[in-house]
Amino acid sequence: MYDKDFLGKNNFIWFNGVVEDRQDPQKLGRLRVRCVGIHTDNKDDLPTADLPWSQLIHPITSSGISGLGSSPGFIVEGTWVFGYFRDSYNMQEPMVMGTLPGKPSELADVNKGFYDPNGVYPKYKDEVDTNRLAINDTNAPHLGLELRKLTRKTGVPTADFDTVAVEDHISVPISASDGDTWNQPDIPYNAVYPYNHVFESESGHIMEIDDTKDHERLFTAHRTGTSQEIDKDGNQVNIVKGDHYNIISGKSQAIIEGNSDITIGGRHKIYINKNGEENNHYDIQIGPNASVNIQIDKGDMNVVLKDGKMNTNVSGDYNMKIGGDMNLDVRGNLNETVSQNKTSNTTGSVIHRGARIDLNP
Repeated sequence: MYDKDFLGKNNFIWFNGVVEDRQDPQKLGRLRVRCVGIHTDNKDDLPTADLPWSQLIHPITSSGISGLGSSPGFIVEGTWVFGYFRDSYNMQEPMVMGTLPGKPSELADVNKGFYDPNGVYPKYKDEVDTNRLAINDTNAPHLGLELRKLTRKTGVPTADFDTVAVEDHISVPISASDGDTWNQPDIPYNAVYPYNHVFESESGHIMEIDDTKDHERLFTAHRTGTSQEIDKDGNQVNIVKGDHYNIISGKSQAIIEGNSDITIGGRHKIYINKNGEENNHYDIQIGPNASVNIQIDKGDMNVVLKDGKMNTNVSGDYNMKIGGDMNLDVRGNLNETVSQNKTSNTTGSVIHRGARIDLNP
């Protein structure tokens, strides 16, 4: 049976309008839109609260049911939109199909209709609505990008080893980095319109998928500056402005095929086998052509073995130099075996005390 009120058979009434309210009490993502040619701009005659709620038409990439996909729709007050009335000439059931970016010639007038009643949007006058990161205009830089450039880390120190004076039979020079520093790589942003695809939220969270030739990047950032960026060569920079936690329920493995530097401003603790399981251990193996250097500038070094053993096996020479006193406290027996000669040089006095001292027993 023919029904003149059936959508598709009745007259298609479309509109352009401005969003004035998105605080949908039903939390469906609906909007109140003031429509050009249909509604007056006089808010005394037609307050924002009297505008009908408009439903949003989501893209096919958003399911729109049971929380699947992207919801609610991301349209703010002051946005120009396009849509139609599904109830035709009654014009009480608007449907928003999309947004209409442009180049605002004026900022919001909160006293009139067709503007953001909160006075927030648009942010810029006589500037296109396209994100500044997508345009890359040096005369209108994105503030987040400028802050990234200003806060780039440089001159980060690595372990600074002093060369130990050589004394033939006591010590060897330490071969390690001396005063080395490293810099955070330059910010690789060099976008060319229209190849940088940008998403920015109201508070300042950002995602960039930059397809600019020879400058391809991926960038995600929290409004505080915590971010991850991958440049055109696959180099990755992670920045955490707050605390950083890694929680792994399974195993973790890593391989670093180049050099590695760690600079820590505070303390560093490692706890192995916190669950007390048997046969768990901490292994460090140094390659045949490498060396291990430990330097403590003005602190103490404490090694505590509560119930275990400590074994040190050195196949070559073992050199130890102590600038101050050396105190050895052995609560059990002390056994010393020297397969060849033993030489002891003491410039001061020598004291041996014991309940009994046997020489050549």
